[in-house]
Amino acid sequence: MFFANIIKAVVLGVIEGITEWLPISSTGHLILADEFIQLEASEAFMTMFNVVIQLGAILAVVVLYFNKLNPFSPSKSKEENRDTWSLWFKVIVAIIPSAIIGLPLDDWLDAHFHKFLPVAIMLIVYGIAFIVVEKRNRDRVPKATQLTDITFRFAFVIGMFQVLALIPGTSRSGATILGGILVGASRFVSAEFSFFLGIPTMFGASLLKVVKFITSGNSFDFQGIVILLVGTIVSFLVSVVAIKFLMNYIKKNDFTAFGWYRIVLGIILIGYWAFAM
Repeated sequence: MFFANIIKAVVLGVIEGITEWLPISSTGHLILADEFIQLEASEAFMTMFNVVIQLGAILAVVVLYFNKLNPFSPSKSKEENRDTWSLWFKVIVAIIPSAIIGLPLDDWLDAHFHKFLPVAIMLIVYGIAFIVVEKRNRDRVPKATQLTDITFRFAFVIGMFQVLALIPGTSRSGATILGGILVGASRFVSAEFSFFLGIPTMFGASLLKVVKFITSGNSFDFQGIVILLVGTIVSFLVSVVAIKFLMNYIKKNDFTAFGWYRIVLGIILIGYWAFAM
């Protein structure tokens, strides 16, 4: 059973590493995967596991963008270091809405939306949104073509879009990238800002889940720790590849293909849910 759980953790880590950055919903895919790849673990552990392995994905951003995110880099000029500090302040502004709204609603959202059907519906809804937004912006020239063009107002609006991702199946990266495009940022800038916004967001969400897991009377045994570490490490390695793929992809393509993927997957899942019922 232990070896089987390790293999399942690897598969879930791969799913997380890919779907955290592509705008197709990592949490949604992990919930759906649980229908077919079930770890031999408690429901409380799985709820915590699905969030904490996202730390591996976030660490991939830290590693890949370390110099850009480091305000103390000796290789940067004073102006570049100031721009880096400004970027971090904008990220802080952007996480305020989800912190204010998400923390009080965390348990309620888990109880009502961490389910098969809501995930499928959200996949379709935001798949349509991506197609519509891309058609709307096809002939528009973006106002923000580099990170320094993101204003504090832009950052706050993008943060409001991140609130939408509290519902599983939405996609945190998808919602914030859509928000960035709608406020006038290029796809590339929207994606990068979404990545950086994920660092404090997912660190905070992971800490919250671990604290709730422990304070609810649960504890980590050796198997649980190993499974969590395996899922997180695999998520990190796969995320490095996924991030590089996405940033190269959007230099020449838009997000329409991801929209269609979401719609098709959502329809298939609704059909499966209806048949299983």
